[in-house]
Amino acid sequence: MEATATDIAADTLTARGAARAMAAASTEVKNRALESIARGLGESVEAILEANAADLADDRAQGLTSALTDRLTLAPERIEAMAEGVREVASLEDPVGEVLETGTLENGIALSKIRVPLGVIAVVYEARPNVTIDCAALTIKSGNSLLLKGSSYAERTNAALADVVRAGLADAGLPEDGVVLSVGGGRESIGQLATQDGVVDLLIPRGGEGLKKSIEEVATVPVIYAAAGICHVYVHSDADLEMARAIAYNSKLQRPGVCNAAETLLVDSEVAAAFLPPALAELAEGGVELVGDSRTRENSGDTSVGEATAEDWDTEYLDLKLAVRVVDGIEEAIDHIDRHGSGHSDAIVTDNGQAAEMFVQGVDAAAVYVNASTRFTDGFVFGMGAEIGISTQKLHARGPVGLRELTTIKYVGRGEGQVRG
Repeated sequence: MEATATDIAADTLTARGAARAMAAASTEVKNRALESIARGLGESVEAILEANAADLADDRAQGLTSALTDRLTLAPERIEAMAEGVREVASLEDPVGEVLETGTLENGIALSKIRVPLGVIAVVYEARPNVTIDCAALTIKSGNSLLLKGSSYAERTNAALADVVRAGLADAGLPEDGVVLSVGGGRESIGQLATQDGVVDLLIPRGGEGLKKSIEEVATVPVIYAAAGICHVYVHSDADLEMARAIAYNSKLQRPGVCNAAETLLVDSEVAAAFLPPALAELAEGGVELVGDSRTRENSGDTSVGEATAEDWDTEYLDLKLAVRVVDGIEEAIDHIDRHGSGHSDAIVTDNGQAAEMFVQGVDAAAVYVNASTRFTDGFVFGMGAEIGISTQKLHARGPVGLRELTTIKYVGRGEGQVRG
């Protein structure tokens, strides 16, 4: 279906109008909406795929990288995975109303600290239509209303998916404007969205550094940046080299166009000669373009490795490209990650428990792995059902943003006529 351009200010007010009803909805009603959405996805596969095919055929999609095209492309199994994610969210405990602390003040007032919805959440995202469903499921279950601002590359697909969501809300007796899809307006409308004080309670941009910077310059509403993933795999001198090869390969190639894919491989100088030739050959066979420092190129064997530039260490490729550097020990590896990483996901491969603990303590990232791929940083994998983004900042959420991260705190005091003297 074709999406019709809308006005961002009017759309945010529409979402705000539904916020009170969404916040007041019972767990039973919210779960009923989610079950209807999951069912609707299964019943609408043909319409969704038709819309997706039109987006892929559009001239706007022709300049996308292979990784972005992969993100945009839907198939029946991906739609089923969306539905399964919605069902998983429905099965999770409702955070709204959770009592975190209780006590009685000296004046006799009974004071409770409880979780409540944030209100209106806005999400700006690029060519990833699954985000439409993930965000909708999480905001519905957490009692928030949602404004979605998707990429023009995926506007037909997003519209088809939003129709399923809104029908599911209506089926459960909730306002369909609990989820609003805002279309058109380009970057100017994103800047306008970022300044909707008093209407938008939280803005989450999901995209590259360009999107992040454009919002940072103008935002007056609270923002959680689900931004770049410059992720590292460090092969320590005490690593099992076969394990290290498998982890490096998986971290880069399992799905290269996502934010938890590795962009830099760091290799300890003590194992570089043994590790690099077979590891680089395997990565190159997988279609990865390799660039590296001088010591990497010296130890590359028969595999072609280009010269890494200063920019390569700070680049999120989201594609089949990997920067490789040889380092002298764990401290140099941690220092490299500290200077060039984005605080997303970093991994060490080692059989040395002391080195593992040093890496865990020294690397300042949302997720740190010992002997495991960076690809596991994911709300669904972490048992959250889905995620609305992966935060690389520290306030108020870090890592996968799930149900609890979409709530805030309210203090409720119950008295018997107390007044303060």
